[in-house]
Amino acid sequence: MPPHESERNTRLHAQIRHAYEHAPAVRRRLQEAGLTPEDIQTVADLSRIPVLPKDRLVELQQADPPFGGLLAVPLQELHHIFLSPGPIYEPGSPHDPVQVETAQEALRRSGFGPGDVVLNCLSYHLVPAGLHLDRALTEMGCVVVPGGVGNTDLQVKMLVDLPITGYVGTPSFLLTILRRAEETGIDLQDGPIGLAKAFCTAEPLFPAQREALVQRYGLAVGNAYATAELGFLALNTDGGREMRLLPGPVVQVVDPQTGQDVAPGSPGEVVVTNFNRAYPLIRLGTGDMAILVDPDPGQSRQEERSIILVGRSGEAVKVRGMFVHPNQIRFVLAQTLPGARFQGIVAHQEGRDHFRLRVGAAQVPQGAAEAIAQAVRQVCRVRVDAVEFVEPDAIPEEAQGMVDQRDWGQSPTETP
Repeated sequence: MPPHESERNTRLHAQIRHAYEHAPAVRRRLQEAGLTPEDIQTVADLSRIPVLPKDRLVELQQADPPFGGLLAVPLQELHHIFLSPGPIYEPGSPHDPVQVETAQEALRRSGFGPGDVVLNCLSYHLVPAGLHLDRALTEMGCVVVPGGVGNTDLQVKMLVDLPITGYVGTPSFLLTILRRAEETGIDLQDGPIGLAKAFCTAEPLFPAQREALVQRYGLAVGNAYATAELGFLALNTDGGREMRLLPGPVVQVVDPQTGQDVAPGSPGEVVVTNFNRAYPLIRLGTGDMAILVDPDPGQSRQEERSIILVGRSGEAVKVRGMFVHPNQIRFVLAQTLPGARFQGIVAHQEGRDHFRLRVGAAQVPQGAAEAIAQAVRQVCRVRVDAVEFVEPDAIPEEAQGMVDQRDWGQSPTETP
């Protein structure tokens, strides 16, 4: 066995043992599967543990708040408690250096380094993305401008006033900022803005978007696949569809029905096991579907493999970087139009996600559309582009709650 695999297996076994001893929900899962930590000695042994669907985290937390029996350290050792759509509480702690190291590796491969001044346009509010990258960047020797989400005119002003060289955030918002700058007459080629590189994540980077960033605006672009719970998992820097897996959490691509590894070239669900001793997530099913690319099956290291993301398997659909689950829409409508049928539809229009909500209702109170749109934005933290009312029978009772109409065959990535 190669030395790196032996070291990784030793670390994995220690993580499984720690989780078994300190996280009641992990212990129950292994016991229900007839397993003990001694049965999981290597990465190959992980396939013996049933996959934990991400939607199951919500159920676990509702039954045993706040962390569903998955917290494996005293609460007082945490630095933060985040809240992601679901809702899912996520502990932030110093017990997962792997997550920070992996983020830094992705940033370095994307051209970021000491001395860069970086505009961080990921959210610092409730979700971990903004703070996570803030820590990774500052520990690398970068200066961070915590721009957060929105305030486009102010973001343009900061790009002009400050010696910003890098951007991290969603590609759609970066394009919004750059186009706003052009609208105000700023010369982006020879003018005052020194932006040279972008680290895009949290939503798909479509080919036309990447072409605009690279060809029109002259940026070097890294595009990362990540989840709120697990951090960064894969990266693309050349614009192809393949995303090279990063070292760090154990990433598997498995058959959603059996939980067993799929053969290279076959689609499966991305399943991840982390090394976070505070919040051990063992075989967490992300709901993302991918095709595994493995140059040397059975012998390659994780960071030598790639994945091609091809969509979602679960009910939740990502809209502009945030997951929207049908249960969230159901909750909103229960306050405004109880019992109404609905269907959320996500398409890609004019370089951005377009989110339309169809609501089946026989009678619609005045102002209902605006009230629903505001409530969805509050609950899901995503703006609805249109609320359409139709006859109840126009939406079948068994209709899918969220429909993704984006053409994933034209998108190289899907990032959380």
